[in-house]
Order: sequence, then structure tokens, then C-alpha cells
Amino acid sequence: MFSKIKAPSIQFATTHFKRFSSDFTHCVIGAGVVGLAVAAELSKIPEANVIVLEKNYKTGMETSSRNSEVIHAGLYYPSGSLKSKLCIEGKNIIYNELKPRLTGVDWIKCGKIVVAQNDYEDSEMEGLYYKCKNELDIPAELIPSTKLKYIEPAIEALRGAMLSPSTGIIDSHSLMSYYESCLKENGADIILNTEVKNIEYSQNSAYSMVCEDAESKEEVVLTVDNIINCAGLHSHKVANMLLPKDRQLQQYYGKGNYFQLSTSAVPKVKHLIYPVPPKHGKSLGTHLTLDMSGNIRFGPDFEYVESPTDYSVSTKNLMAAYEAIIKYYPHITPDQLIPAYSGIRPKLLGPGEKGFSDFYIQEEDGFKGFINLMGIESPGLTSSPAIARYIRKTFF
Repeated sequence: MFSKIKAPSIQFATTHFKRFSSDFTHCVIGAGVVGLAVAAELSKIPEANVIVLEKNYKTGMETSSRNSEVIHAGLYYPSGSLKSKLCIEGKNIIYNELKPRLTGVDWIKCGKIVVAQNDYEDSEMEGLYYKCKNELDIPAELIPSTKLKYIEPAIEALRGAMLSPSTGIIDSHSLMSYYESCLKENGADIILNTEVKNIEYSQNSAYSMVCEDAESKEEVVLTVDNIINCAGLHSHKVANMLLPKDRQLQQYYGKGNYFQLSTSAVPKVKHLIYPVPPKHGKSLGTHLTLDMSGNIRFGPDFEYVESPTDYSVSTKNLMAAYEAIIKYYPHITPDQLIPAYSGIRPKLLGPGEKGFSDFYIQEEDGFKGFINLMGIESPGLTSSPAIARYIRKTFF
């Protein structure tokens, strides 16, 4: 495909923009939701000549399309962190600028309810509430159990709940389609089935990239002025093509499995339902989410895996997920939970490591114009438009 279909588009770009010393001013590696958002934003720069390289046969095949599709409010991240700042900003961009009837981006501002079942969870939830009100300026409301029964009759919360009205759900594919239309309208190229195999940096501040077609194995060398590494699960491998051995970067793979109900004969809910985040901090716990049609799904669980390519849905944690679910939604039996899909997140902390890991977004020292994005897990989908603007404002 590369030689017959994609090579001409690259050839067009390299001949049409001869006023540049390199083939392209900006190359975005990875056409997930963040890569597409970044490319769309950079394509707005006057005189920019942007190309997006994606190793898969279509856009958004990995983390971007294998998640809960939640528009996060920004409750959980330390104030001042990139995750907090960019999540809140991204949420506001989606709600205020990406109107469904004008952009085709489908979302619903349905709200989320965090439920507490014991003294520890009640204390954590109260701390979360005051953090929202005093530090983050995020709307939140504490709800006693009696009031919750009027709002969500099917949900149990022994010690009360907290409403997050600015949480929502979004069709991630519609968001990616919007970004694609924007960057194409601005003359940027998306080249699929093309994997970056090697990168070299020359003294004239240009990068040479060896790109291989996934089917024909034909190689093409491109020169670019700036590289924005949005390769997601593989971004550390791309980064390490350039970085010296003593600065090599590492990511780990966190897999989550999702389950759906095999029956519709269950009470309906209107909000997303989340437990108080577990102490280990690796995930937000097994929560109840809705798709754009209002169908209920549960997940994800969490486990570290060695490979970022196995998307088979594991059921080994199904009973643990069931036990977590019935604490707040006691209307199902284990046999009604069936495997739905799985997703894998890029994690900056490995097994046994504790603490908070922020988004890694930086220009690598000694490599002008080489911007690495790593650990772009949740809330990456929500943050994507804000990440794009942050990169343009900070680096270009």
C-alpha cells in the first residue's frame, strides 16, 4: 500500500513545500486521539507542513478506542499537575467549543456519582469534595443516602455519595473523526500502515526518519524539523531511538477488562457510578459507565501485562469485579456479566511502585523540537484538546 497509495502523498508534500529545508515542519508519530488532536492544532500554524504517521491500518486502534469514554471532571489529580490542569481545560473545551450539532462530536453531560460504603470511604469522599470546592473550583455536591434514593433509586451508598455534575461520556470515534477533518482541512497528511523504524538527529537541527510500510516493507526516509512523539503504548520505544543509553525511558502496560450485562431486565441508571478510588491508586476501581445509548457496562479491573498487543478479555477477575459492583448495584448475578472488551494503558510506574505519575510532556534536552509524550493514560481522552494547545503554546 505504501508504494502504490501512500508514497505519492508524501512525494506531493515534499515537492509542494520546497520553501522548507526539510520535507515537513512537524511530524506527529501516532494517530490516536492525542496525536490527532496535536496534529490538528499544529496544522493551524501559518506555513506549517504537518504529517501524521500511524503504524496501524486505521486511526485510534489502541488506547484511544479501548477505554470508558468518560469526560472526566478532574477530581482525582493533584492540583497544579498537568493531569489536573489539562483535564479540566480539555473538559471545558469539549463542552464549550465542540458542540455536537456543529462539530459532529457526540457527548452527553450525564454527571457522575461517587459512592461511599464505610467510614474510610466516607472520609475519602469528603476530602475529595473539599478538594473540588477549595482547590480545583470543580462543581461537586455531597448527597446523603436518603437523597440519593430520589436521584438514583437503584444505587446503594451506605455512607452517602458525591455528585460530580460536570462528568460526561463521549464517543471517542466521533472526536477522532473531528480532529481528522480539521487537520485534513488545513492540508496535513495522515499516513497509515507506516511504522517509524529509526530516527537520526543532524547538526542542522533536522531529523531523518526511516519509515516502513507494514505490508510491502518498503522504506522511505523523511526529513522533518520537529517530531512530536504521540505513539502511546510505544512512545518510549520511539523516544529511545534518539536518547542515549543513560537517558532511556520506560513505560509499563496496565490492562483493564470491561464487562457488559447479558440482560436488560435490570434497573436503569442515569449517572455514571464510581466507588471511592482504592488505596493502591493504580485505577479508579470497577465503575458503572454508560455508552451513548444508555447501556450499562462495568470496568475496568487492573493488572500489569508484558505485552501491549493481547486484547483478549480475561475473566480471572470477574468474581472480584462482581463483588465490587454489587456493593453499589445489587441487582445482578455473576452469570449476567459477560466479557466485553479490554484496553491497555501506558503506565509510568511499574509493579510495586507507588505514588502519583503525571503526564510526561517535554522537549528532550539536546534534541531541539523533539517532544515526547509518555504515560498519557486517563484522563488523556478528556485532555486531548488541551494537550494539543499546551504543546503548541509551550514548544512552538
